[in-house]
Amino acid sequence: MSAMRKAIITCAVTGSGHTPTMSPSLPFTIEDVVNQSVTAAEAGASVIHLHARDPRDGRPTSDPAVFLEYLKPIKAATDAVVSITTGGGTGMTVEDRLRVIEVARPELCTLNLGTMNYGGFPMIDKYRGTWRFDWEEPYLESTRREPFVSTYADIEHMLRTVGPETGARFEYEAYDVGHLHTLAHYLERGLVRPPVFLQTVMGVMGGIGAEVEHLVHMKQTADRLLGNTYQWSVLGAGRHQFDMVTVAAVMGGHVRVGLEDGLYLGKGQLAPSNADQVHKVRRILQELSIEVATAEETRALLGLKGLDKVGF
Repeated sequence: MSAMRKAIITCAVTGSGHTPTMSPSLPFTIEDVVNQSVTAAEAGASVIHLHARDPRDGRPTSDPAVFLEYLKPIKAATDAVVSITTGGGTGMTVEDRLRVIEVARPELCTLNLGTMNYGGFPMIDKYRGTWRFDWEEPYLESTRREPFVSTYADIEHMLRTVGPETGARFEYEAYDVGHLHTLAHYLERGLVRPPVFLQTVMGVMGGIGAEVEHLVHMKQTADRLLGNTYQWSVLGAGRHQFDMVTVAAVMGGHVRVGLEDGLYLGKGQLAPSNADQVHKVRRILQELSIEVATAEETRALLGLKGLDKVGF
């Protein structure tokens, strides 16, 4: 009998796309981000994906000091891998977004595979007039005119300098099929080193749609371009969250959930916490006879340096 397959659960705890008005469960204070990260890990997430927010009003921030206030207690309470965003939030410069990696020297950080429009502005109409903080609507409106920037020069800087100097490996985020070709280019040149951790992002406005046909196309393209060099993970944005990760699990992939990606646990039911989403996806995996990878198994699958070698 073959061994049971292991799937990595990543939990994206807070993100930068949703705003506090949208859910009372979205964490933005230091205490809430830490507590929700730890309970998500206890529920079965072996990777905690972190953005930072100003603890006073929840606006996205790139301040390394805020990240460190999360990272130290998370490390003290759990052995989970922490993947730190280099995407940050709309309006941040590349230099702003990379400062935390230079300071924290994490095991894992994201690398966005291209410049793109990342549209949060369609959410404005649903919440107009009910904003909890005055920054929320202008921030979402800014996504109508400001793209997310990740040029080839930015990608090469991360591959040539940021990774080697910090020991961090990358969670390569692909929002569309062209991003897979970019990844394959740098793999062929030797700047990307296997094992490759590929996070396929489905359903973000500006990226590929959250359709099963698109997911299959992304997987087939990655197989053709990357061969057996990669570990494949999938997230679905908004209402597509659990549909996409379930299909991905059936197809042999790893899964990502969390309040960054979707605020709901089921139709019309806001998720009470990140841990509740992790519990749900873990049940789905167990029903599919898929075992959840531990943090140490995840480190082995992704070739990470170990928690004892981080800078926090």
